[in-house]
Amino acid sequence: MKNDKNIAGKLASTFIEHPLTIVLAVFILVVGYMALNLTPREENPQIKVSGGAVIVGMPGASASEIQKVIIEPLERKIRAIKRIENIYSIAKESVGIIQIQYYIGEDKADSDLKLYDQIMRNMDYMPKGAMQPIIKTMDIDTDIPIATIAFYSKNNNLSQTELSSKISKVGHEINKIQNVAVVDLKGEKKEQYNVQVDLGKLSGYHLSLGQIMQSIEGLSFKLPDAKGETKSNEIVMFGIQSTIESEKDLKNILIASYMGSPIYLKDIANVTKSFDIQNKKSALLYLKDSNEIDQVTLTVSKLQGSNTVVINNKIFKYLESIKEDLIKNDIGYIITRDDGYTANHAVNELVFHLLISIVIIAILLIFTLGFKEALIVSLTVPMILALTLFIGFLIGETINRITLFALLLSLGLLVDAAIIVIENIHRHLHDRSSKDKTIKQIAIEATNEIGNPTNIATLAIIMTFIPMFFVGGMMGQFMHPLPVFVPIALLMSLFVAYIFTPYLVNKLLKKDS
Repeated sequence: MKNDKNIAGKLASTFIEHPLTIVLAVFILVVGYMALNLTPREENPQIKVSGGAVIVGMPGASASEIQKVIIEPLERKIRAIKRIENIYSIAKESVGIIQIQYYIGEDKADSDLKLYDQIMRNMDYMPKGAMQPIIKTMDIDTDIPIATIAFYSKNNNLSQTELSSKISKVGHEINKIQNVAVVDLKGEKKEQYNVQVDLGKLSGYHLSLGQIMQSIEGLSFKLPDAKGETKSNEIVMFGIQSTIESEKDLKNILIASYMGSPIYLKDIANVTKSFDIQNKKSALLYLKDSNEIDQVTLTVSKLQGSNTVVINNKIFKYLESIKEDLIKNDIGYIITRDDGYTANHAVNELVFHLLISIVIIAILLIFTLGFKEALIVSLTVPMILALTLFIGFLIGETINRITLFALLLSLGLLVDAAIIVIENIHRHLHDRSSKDKTIKQIAIEATNEIGNPTNIATLAIIMTFIPMFFVGGMMGQFMHPLPVFVPIALLMSLFVAYIFTPYLVNKLLKKDS
């Protein structure tokens, strides 16, 4: 019967003259704008990757012994944990390493707890002589930096150790910024004394490296301060000054005697105060107008779910605040990675292209339906996107490259419902059978007429994205925003088309006399 209304007709008849319809429209746009600014922005979607490593030392054991008494028993116990995908083991002399990989998407906290609990419950299976297991978990959120800054000495007035020391203090302050997870230094050079032994002189004096090590260790430790009380109840404190306080002290360490003559460390080794030369890693900066420069790169990672744009703005604001101090210390810096800028730029580009798309759609509709009809359809697009972003914000999604791809992908589908509604209303307005009806009646009947087929067509498109929820592995996690945002956007397009298109038609269009 004609009086029977589906969901489209009911929504249209309820809101077409309701005084709060315009209030609802303004509310939708406001919450959408808030969601656009409050939703965390990042370069890539968060992927749940859980795993860890169990390291067990057993001094003196061969690789085959490690394999038999540590690796194999532990592997059997670890395999009892559910949702483990792969286990990799390495047996070396004196140490065994077992790496565990969970299925992608497993909760990190639960996975870490299960691994720790399983190892601790089976400590009685450890052989005699084995050391306490070290359980090292993996955290992909903090392993990937969102910002990297390369610091360098402008005129090479600072040594590598001095530069590292000063940048370490900068990193400590950046680590205090809210939602900053880990700050790390790449290319850092730590200060130390280097003792480079001449093996020819060592054999000539019939000495061993062990004797040199014992002599240095014996004088390098620091005794604690001692205190006591006198008869007059006065507290007396005294301590022994560290024996090694300079390069000269180290050179004059007595190692042994040879044919009645003392042998000092400087006689058999070159002693210098420099950086940790055993660290073979270095970081170099290449500038257009200069040769390669030694630099220290400071990397910053964030907590999961936090806004990359906000964190990076705080980091670079802090760097600007200490810029004068860095200049005084002859330190320059170059920002080599800024995921906040990339994410923010991508969102702003999306908004700009959405505006262009709306204009293009409006121009096409002007030539097919008319100016006012094109205006009505164009006004529905911002509301659809606003509702989509707001719901995404409520369910904890972030704005990233895949989210933007989902919105761009669904952009062409968003206006389908509004175009179908406005086109059917337009047809009814020019139909002779509708000459005795008001615009309100025509808008409700036309919306009700296409309600069921439009619903079915939209649901059919949504169903094509549902299987993406069941895609496993890294790809499923990475593409997760697609099956979330596209169906939400399509459902919101129905909601907006059925409520606001008839309302705007009733306000803006006039019936031909």
